[in-house]
This record gives sequence, structure tokens and C-alpha cells, in this order.
Amino acid sequence: MAFVDTLLTETSDDQILIIDRHHQPGGHWNQAYPFVRLHQPSSFYGVSSAELSTGVKDQVGFNSGYYELASGAAVKAYFDNVMRNRFLPSGRVQYFPMSNYDGDGRFTSILSGVEHQVNVRKKVVDTTYLKTKIPATHTPNFKVAAGVPFIPINKLVNISSPPEGFVVIGGGKTGMDACIWLLENKVPADKIKWIVPRDSWLLDRHTTQPSQEFFESTVGNMAAQFEAVAAAESIADLFHRLEDSGVLVRIDKDVTPKMFHGATVSRQELEMLRSIKDIVRLGRVQQITTEEIVLEQGSILTSAQHLHIDCTASAVSNFEISPIFREKMIVPQTVRSYQPVFSASMVAFVEVHFASDQEKNSLCQVVPLPNHDTDWIKMLAIFMMNQYSWNQHKIIRKWLLFNRLDGFSQLLAQADRHDPVKQAIIKRMRDNIMPAMMKLQQFMQELN
Repeated sequence: MAFVDTLLTETSDDQILIIDRHHQPGGHWNQAYPFVRLHQPSSFYGVSSAELSTGVKDQVGFNSGYYELASGAAVKAYFDNVMRNRFLPSGRVQYFPMSNYDGDGRFTSILSGVEHQVNVRKKVVDTTYLKTKIPATHTPNFKVAAGVPFIPINKLVNISSPPEGFVVIGGGKTGMDACIWLLENKVPADKIKWIVPRDSWLLDRHTTQPSQEFFESTVGNMAAQFEAVAAAESIADLFHRLEDSGVLVRIDKDVTPKMFHGATVSRQELEMLRSIKDIVRLGRVQQITTEEIVLEQGSILTSAQHLHIDCTASAVSNFEISPIFREKMIVPQTVRSYQPVFSASMVAFVEVHFASDQEKNSLCQVVPLPNHDTDWIKMLAIFMMNQYSWNQHKIIRKWLLFNRLDGFSQLLAQADRHDPVKQAIIKRMRDNIMPAMMKLQQFMQELN
């Protein structure tokens, strides 16, 4: 929808068909767990033409003091509103929910079985390449014996009596959400056992706030990461510097993370997660019985009175990189770190305003979705190359300034030129961009 929204803005006559397996707009949000929220501010999400955020800060909870994080229900309502009040009234968009795309311009209604053949005049846009996996439809890759209380995170809100304890399986953002929700609902930390196959580097939400009030922490964070990269003497030294400067955080300072998925937490959430002391680091679960949990590196006791919560679904199923622009096809992927909807919007803008697929792909190099800790290096390096390429084109620079999904361009442009603190931060950032780029290239060669 972010792609289509930009296409509607930048063109006047393109006709667009949206084929959707779901019954309404919103994609995976239609099946997300009930208490799910965005983990970065709402202003970074949605489509460019319609604000999702109300611009207020949370006053209570673990996100208090920071800009709101839209709930799953709010996100679904938002996308439905965009479809009903922008896309369909344009007369240029046709929406086919509950339909399967069969290839070669053919799609079939799941409800009626009616088949349609489309003459594609321009291109097919395959936005399923980075299809999101969700807990509700995920099949765990380990055995669960009969009699074991075992549920996906979605079912947590349906339990009717307190178990003896909770076993949260999965160390990613979903597992963190389950732990935080339990703690928010007054479950004692000693009632929670958390199975974490890999610890993760995390982002501090304090450094992602899109307003001048947070300029020192947000733009200062950009300057700090460039300084850390430029000064690092090795990859190990880089991660020490990133942590020391607050660019990355971790739950346990005695455990070196091997995972990075771009998950973002508030400082309050981080302290709550640290209150859980029973963290199991014995690799992935192999089998659960009513008496024990067998893991890759050992086993632990459990019981039929403990509730086991599956949070093992990987959000993204495909980490392979594919060219975005091909003959008669566009495959949107991330071209900026952590921002899939901005990326889709950028891909649409480049499609409209540039000619050859070669030029388009050079402007939209795929920023790899991170999995391992060192993927942070590759991700930053390619994003910086994209940003440099965009800055060479006046038309892109102007578009970025007025695209609401790109909050940071406005943040920099609106910085008070007479504010010595803000200008010093901008200078630190600019002074370290090129040295950081050179060091990233060196580290990427080492990784390769």
C-alpha cells in the first residue's frame, strides 16, 4: 500500500489492481497477536499521504515519555481507511480481497472460484517476496508431546486460570513482547522462564524519536554510530564502541549477542526484561514433553502445569537478496534500514522518475534484512551508499524532504542554524561519514 500510495501521487493515469489473500487491507496485521504494537514511533509507518501518528507521547506504560506506538487494531483501521477513502475513490485502484494470484496475470477468488485474466500493461509488483511469518499460522520446528500446555502468543489473552509458570520460547521481538506483556499484567518475574537460543543486540527507542525535542538523542545517535565505525580497530571493537555510545544495547552485559534483527526497546522495557533471571541459553528447542524440554545443548525440567508460549516464528522467511527492478516486474525490498514502508515508497518514486532498470537498481540497492550481529555492518554500509546516491539527485532530495515516512530529512533541514549544540552534532556526523564508509568497506571485506 505504501508503494501504491506513492504511485497515485506521482502519476496521473496508472491503473492498479491489488490482489490480496486477506479479507481486508493490513496484511499480516490481520492475524497479529492482540497486544502487538509497532516498536518504533507511529510516524515512521503507514503510507506517505496519510498520517498514522496523532503526535502525542505516551503518558503511562513502558513507552511513557516517547511518541506513541500504534496498536495492531489501530494499524488495521488505518489501512482500511486509506483503502476506502484514498485508493478506491481515486478511480485508479481496484481491490480484490480473498483472492489468490496464480501467475501470468491470472488470479482466482477464494470465495467464488471465479478466475480473472489481467492484461498487465506495465508491471507486476510482487510484494510477497518478504512475506511476514506470524505466530498464529506458524508451525514450530520441534516436537510437542500430547498433554503439554502449548499455545502461540496470540492465545495468551484467552487463558482462564493461572498456570504454575510461563515458559516463553524465542529470543526475538515476539518473545520480548510476550515477556513484557506478562510483566505489565503483574506476573512476577520469577514465574517466567525465557528460552533464548541467541541473545540479540537491540536499538534504544530513545534514539528514534522524530522531533526537534529529541534532536540530540536522535541525530546524535547517527553521529555516534559514524564516530564508532570510523574509530573502530576491529569488528569486536566496533560493537564495544556502539554499545558504549548507546547505539546498541543488550539485555545481559555478560552475554555477547550473536543476533541482530533491528528490534527496538525503551529503557523501561529493557529494565523489565532484565528482571527475568531464569533465562535458558542452551540453543533451540528440540522437543517438549510434560516433564522436560530438550534443547540443542541440554535439557531442563518443565511440567504439565506450566504454560509454554511459542514465539519462534521468524518475522521474515526470505533473507535472500534479489534485484528490485526487472523486466515487467518489481520486487520491493528494503532500501533503508528498519523501514520497509519507506522503502516501498522510495521504490515507487524511482520507478516513476527514472528510466532504465539498471539506473533504478543502482539507486535502490537492497539493504539486507539483518539476522546475525555482523549484518549490522552490511546493512549500514549499503544504506549509506543508497543515501549518497539519492543525494546526487535534486528530485529525490526534494521528495525526501516532503515524504512524511522520512522523518530524518526534515529533522536535519529544520535544525536551528544558530543552535551551537545541534550544529555541532551535524558537524560530527558529516565529519565522520566518509571515514566510516571506508571502515565499513574494510569490515565487509573481512566478513566476506
